[in-house]
Amino acid sequence: MHSNKMPLDQGDDPPGNARETPRQLSREQLFVLISAASINLGSMMCYSILGPFFPKEAEKKGVSNTVTGMIFGCYALFDLLASLVFGKYLVQIGAKFMFVAGMFVSGGVTILFGVLDQVPEGPIFIAMCFLVRVADAVSFAAAITASFSILVKAFPNNVATVLGSLEIFSGLGLVLGPPLGGFLYQSFGYEVPFIFLGCIVLLMVPLNVYILPNYDSDPGEHSFWKLITLPKVALIAFVINSLSSCFGFLDPTLSLFVLEKFNLPAGYVGLVFLGLALSYAISSPLFGLLSDKIPHLRKWFLVWGNIITAGCYMLLGPIPVLHIKSQLWLLVLILVLNGISAGMSIIPTIPEILSCAYENGFAEGLSTLGLVSGLFSAMWSVGAFIGPTLGGFLYEKIGFEWAAAVQGLWALTSGLTMGLFYLWEHSRRRRSKLQNIVGTEEERTALLPDEI
Repeated sequence: MHSNKMPLDQGDDPPGNARETPRQLSREQLFVLISAASINLGSMMCYSILGPFFPKEAEKKGVSNTVTGMIFGCYALFDLLASLVFGKYLVQIGAKFMFVAGMFVSGGVTILFGVLDQVPEGPIFIAMCFLVRVADAVSFAAAITASFSILVKAFPNNVATVLGSLEIFSGLGLVLGPPLGGFLYQSFGYEVPFIFLGCIVLLMVPLNVYILPNYDSDPGEHSFWKLITLPKVALIAFVINSLSSCFGFLDPTLSLFVLEKFNLPAGYVGLVFLGLALSYAISSPLFGLLSDKIPHLRKWFLVWGNIITAGCYMLLGPIPVLHIKSQLWLLVLILVLNGISAGMSIIPTIPEILSCAYENGFAEGLSTLGLVSGLFSAMWSVGAFIGPTLGGFLYEKIGFEWAAAVQGLWALTSGLTMGLFYLWEHSRRRRSKLQNIVGTEEERTALLPDEI
């Protein structure tokens, strides 16, 4: 079980202190953390601020629900393409430049989104929405891919802990975006929330230009194709897919279900989501810490996190087969559990992909980190595209209860395949160990007669 305890940090440190991480953060590390936290918070707020009021505004402009769904969905699609491109050319573009430029463009684009209500309705409005949303996706893909890589470079020994802790800021962004957006929208109208947020993001740009360290590295010769064709990485990619689609599934469906089933006022619907976001944000750092301190726990987290998530989705409705009456407290409880299980299976994915890449001869350094973080973002956005699209479709056809169960099946499949793969890997390692032992025994017996 312990044979894969490969430290992720033979890069820069002498082997002696590979496991002893300094308790004190260096100034550089602190600055990297501040930068990454700012982009996590900013991107998530800009991403989630649209939810409460954009669909209504789009309706006023004569945009159908399907097209609104596509405007939301195209974000994920271009995020996917951009993440792959930026991940591959991270070293050539330079991580710091990519981070700062991405942030700058996204701030400007967010402000542009606020002026869209001045655009005449019809095709022009729709085209402008798509353009702005695509620019937003591409710029954030750049900033997030660069920020992942810089983080892993600055904290080679504590990848999961740092990524887990930063999920607090993503969670905060997701939680704060809708209420803040809704409040500003009600008080000042459509433009203000976007202009306010865009200006905040733009103000962070000079700060990050000043504090982010510059990392140089040589371009690597490996490609995404080589990374994703490693069986373990492909399976983990499937896990990332299924988890992000589970999250995405809730976006279009959950609020409608809660409004219909429990007749809650619209303001309270956001609070239902709060359970999910908060429990995810709070549990992530914990699972990150455990993943770094006890690496062989990561497998268990991945597998069980998926299986628990699957259980949550079966009970979300709950499936009619179970004959459990749907109650609000049950729904919130399940969402909290879902947040915890999601943290459990998302946080170990990057360290697992990294250790798998290093075992298969990928070079240490920024080029590999770029590939891995690009791959993670890309796989995440595939799910973020499929989840809402499929979710909205199934919701209309078979209702929320069954739609959620179908979504749960996806997580169950990915959890079980991952578990089977780990079992297979374990047995293979044991076999090769036994062969080594037998081999050395034979060598010894062959040497013995000469020594007498």
